Amino acid sequence: RAVITPDLLDVGPGDYRHVRFDMRPLSLGWHGNAILVRNGVDVKRAEPLYLPSFEPRGAVLAELETAHGAVRVIGMHLDLSGLFRIRQLGWLMEMLSVRSPMPTIFMGDTNDWNRGRRAAMPTLPSRFTTAVCGPSFHTRRPTLHLDRIIHDEALHCRASGVHDSDLAKRASDHLPIWADLELRA
Repeated sequence: RAVITPDLLDVGPGDYRHVRFDMRPLSLGWHGNAILVRNGVDVKRAEPLYLPSFEPRGAVLAELETAHGAVRVIGMHLDLSGLFRIRQLGWLMEMLSVRSPMPTIFMGDTNDWNRGRRAAMPTLPSRFTTAVCGPSFHTRRPTLHLDRIIHDEALHCRASGVHDSDLAKRASDHLPIWADLELRA
Protein backbone atom coordinates (compact mmCIF):
# COMPACT_ATOMS: atom_id res chain seq x y z
CA ARG A 1 0.00 0.00 0.00
CA ALA A 2 2.93 2.36 0.46
CA VAL A 3 5.79 2.96 -1.91
CA ILE A 4 8.96 4.97 -1.50
CA THR A 5 8.98 6.86 -4.77
CA PRO A 6 6.31 7.85 -7.29
CA ASP A 7 8.25 6.55 -10.30
CA LEU A 8 7.38 3.03 -9.12
CA LEU A 9 3.94 3.66 -10.57
CA ASP A 10 5.29 4.52 -14.04
CA VAL A 11 7.66 1.64 -14.79
CA GLY A 12 7.17 -1.64 -16.52
CA PRO A 13 7.29 -5.14 -15.12
CA GLY A 14 10.77 -6.38 -14.44
CA ASP A 15 12.12 -3.07 -13.06
CA TYR A 16 11.30 -4.14 -9.50
CA ARG A 17 11.23 -7.37 -7.55
CA HIS A 18 9.69 -8.37 -4.25
CA VAL A 19 11.80 -9.10 -1.21
CA ARG A 20 11.50 -12.77 -0.23
CA PHE A 21 10.58 -13.49 3.36
CA ASP A 22 10.46 -17.31 2.98
CA MET A 23 7.17 -17.63 4.83
CA ARG A 24 5.47 -20.23 2.62
CA PRO A 25 5.62 -21.23 -1.06
CA LEU A 26 4.40 -18.53 -3.48
CA SER A 27 4.01 -15.98 -0.64
CA LEU A 28 5.01 -12.38 -1.32
CA GLY A 29 4.89 -11.22 2.29
CA TRP A 30 3.41 -11.52 5.73
CA HIS A 31 -0.08 -10.43 6.86
CA GLY A 32 -0.59 -8.32 3.75
CA ASN A 33 2.86 -6.73 3.87
CA ALA A 34 5.34 -6.90 1.02
CA ILE A 35 8.36 -4.83 0.04
CA LEU A 36 9.36 -4.12 -3.55
CA VAL A 37 12.88 -3.01 -4.42
CA ARG A 38 14.34 -1.68 -7.64
CA ASN A 39 16.61 -4.08 -9.50
CA GLY A 40 20.17 -3.36 -8.46
CA VAL A 41 19.30 -2.79 -4.79
CA ASP A 42 21.00 -5.41 -2.62
CA VAL A 43 18.85 -7.00 0.09
CA LYS A 44 21.19 -7.56 3.03
CA ARG A 45 18.57 -8.88 5.45
CA ALA A 46 14.87 -9.73 5.21
CA GLU A 47 12.62 -11.10 7.92
CA PRO A 48 9.02 -11.23 9.05
CA LEU A 49 8.27 -9.49 12.35
CA TYR A 50 5.71 -10.98 14.70
CA LEU A 51 3.85 -8.12 16.35
CA PRO A 52 2.03 -8.52 19.66
CA SER A 53 -1.63 -8.29 18.70
CA PHE A 54 -5.23 -9.10 19.40
CA GLU A 55 -5.85 -10.00 15.76
CA PRO A 56 -3.44 -11.39 13.15
CA ARG A 57 -1.14 -8.52 12.26
CA GLY A 58 2.49 -8.35 11.33
CA ALA A 59 5.34 -6.47 9.75
CA VAL A 60 8.25 -7.20 7.45
CA LEU A 61 11.75 -5.79 7.61
CA ALA A 62 14.31 -5.39 4.85
CA GLU A 63 17.77 -3.91 5.24
CA LEU A 64 18.90 -2.66 1.86
CA GLU A 65 22.11 -1.42 0.29
CA THR A 66 21.36 1.22 -2.34
CA ALA A 67 23.66 3.28 -4.57
CA HIS A 68 23.26 6.09 -2.00
CA GLY A 69 23.80 4.02 1.15
CA ALA A 70 22.07 1.63 3.52
CA VAL A 71 18.41 1.97 4.49
CA ARG A 72 16.03 -0.11 6.62
CA VAL A 73 12.41 -0.48 5.45
CA ILE A 74 9.62 -1.84 7.63
CA GLY A 75 6.25 -2.61 6.07
CA MET A 76 3.54 -2.90 8.70
CA HIS A 77 -0.14 -3.55 9.22
CA LEU A 78 -1.02 -2.40 12.72
CA ASP A 79 -3.88 -3.46 14.96
CA LEU A 80 -7.32 -1.85 15.01
CA SER A 81 -7.09 -1.39 18.79
CA GLY A 82 -5.28 1.76 19.92
CA LEU A 83 -3.78 -0.04 22.90
CA PHE A 84 -2.29 -2.77 20.71
CA ARG A 85 -1.04 -0.18 18.16
CA ILE A 86 0.88 1.55 20.94
CA ARG A 87 2.30 -1.80 22.08
CA GLN A 88 3.24 -2.72 18.50
CA LEU A 89 5.06 0.56 17.88
CA GLY A 90 6.80 0.25 21.25
CA TRP A 91 7.91 -3.27 20.32
CA LEU A 92 9.21 -2.03 16.95
CA MET A 93 11.21 0.77 18.66
CA GLU A 94 12.63 -1.75 21.14
CA MET A 95 13.57 -4.08 18.28
CA LEU A 96 15.38 -1.22 16.51
CA SER A 97 17.28 -0.23 19.67
CA VAL A 98 19.30 -3.48 19.58
CA ARG A 99 20.16 -3.26 15.86
CA SER A 100 22.84 -1.30 14.09
CA PRO A 101 21.86 2.32 13.47
CA MET A 102 20.56 2.81 9.93
CA PRO A 103 18.22 5.29 8.20
CA THR A 104 14.77 3.78 8.78
CA ILE A 105 11.38 3.99 7.08
CA PHE A 106 8.13 2.57 8.45
CA MET A 107 5.20 2.35 6.08
CA GLY A 108 1.81 0.77 5.74
CA ASP A 109 -1.65 0.59 7.24
CA THR A 110 -1.45 2.11 10.72
CA ASN A 111 -5.21 1.71 11.32
CA ASP A 112 -4.98 4.97 13.24
CA TRP A 113 -7.92 7.28 12.58
CA ASN A 114 -6.36 10.24 14.41
CA ARG A 115 -4.79 13.03 12.41
CA GLY A 116 -1.50 14.57 13.36
CA ARG A 117 1.79 12.92 14.16
CA ARG A 118 1.57 13.01 17.96
CA ALA A 119 -2.04 11.85 18.16
CA ALA A 120 -1.44 9.06 15.66
CA MET A 121 1.88 7.72 16.82
CA PRO A 122 2.43 8.63 20.49
CA THR A 123 5.23 6.11 21.05
CA LEU A 124 7.47 7.25 18.19
CA PRO A 125 10.62 9.09 19.24
CA SER A 126 10.86 12.70 18.03
CA ARG A 127 13.51 11.73 15.44
CA PHE A 128 10.69 10.29 13.29
CA THR A 129 8.52 12.35 10.93
CA THR A 130 5.39 11.38 9.03
CA ALA A 131 5.27 12.23 5.32
CA VAL A 132 2.13 14.21 4.46
CA CYS A 133 0.57 11.93 1.87
CA GLY A 134 -3.16 12.58 2.12
CA PRO A 135 -6.30 10.51 2.69
CA SER A 136 -6.00 6.95 1.38
CA PHE A 137 -9.07 5.18 2.78
CA HIS A 138 -11.69 4.24 1.54
CA THR A 139 -11.01 4.14 -2.22
CA ARG A 140 -14.62 5.04 -3.04
CA ARG A 141 -14.29 8.31 -1.12
CA PRO A 142 -10.87 8.77 0.51
CA THR A 143 -11.26 10.77 3.73
CA LEU A 144 -9.08 8.93 6.27
CA HIS A 145 -5.28 8.97 6.63
CA LEU A 146 -4.93 5.33 7.73
CA ASP A 147 -1.79 4.65 5.67
CA ARG A 148 1.44 6.42 6.55
CA ILE A 149 5.10 6.66 5.63
CA ILE A 150 7.21 7.49 8.66
CA HIS A 151 10.94 8.18 8.35
CA ASP A 152 13.75 9.13 10.67
CA GLU A 153 15.86 12.28 10.60
CA ALA A 154 18.51 10.69 8.36
CA LEU A 155 16.03 11.03 5.47
CA HIS A 156 14.43 14.05 3.86
CA CYS A 157 11.01 13.89 2.21
CA ARG A 158 11.09 15.83 -1.07
CA ALA A 159 7.47 15.08 -2.02
CA SER A 160 4.63 12.74 -1.07
CA GLY A 161 1.07 11.95 -2.03
CA VAL A 162 -1.65 9.42 -2.79
CA HIS A 163 -1.82 7.49 -6.05
CA ASP A 164 -5.42 7.54 -7.27
CA SER A 165 -6.22 5.47 -10.36
CA ASP A 166 -8.88 3.01 -11.46
CA LEU A 167 -6.40 0.15 -11.13
CA ALA A 168 -5.47 1.19 -7.57
CA LYS A 169 -9.15 1.37 -6.64
CA ARG A 170 -9.66 -2.20 -7.88
CA ALA A 171 -6.60 -3.54 -6.06
CA SER A 172 -7.58 -2.63 -2.50
CA ASP A 173 -9.89 -0.62 -0.30
CA HIS A 174 -6.83 1.57 0.45
CA LEU A 175 -5.15 3.78 -2.16
CA PRO A 176 -1.35 3.50 -2.40
CA ILE A 177 0.61 6.31 -0.80
CA TRP A 178 4.09 7.36 -1.90
CA ALA A 179 7.01 9.49 -0.74
CA ASP A 180 10.16 10.61 -2.53
CA LEU A 181 12.80 10.23 0.18
CA GLU A 182 16.50 11.02 0.01
CA LEU A 183 19.35 10.44 2.43
CA ARG A 184 20.55 13.65 4.04
CA ALA A 185 24.17 14.59 3.31
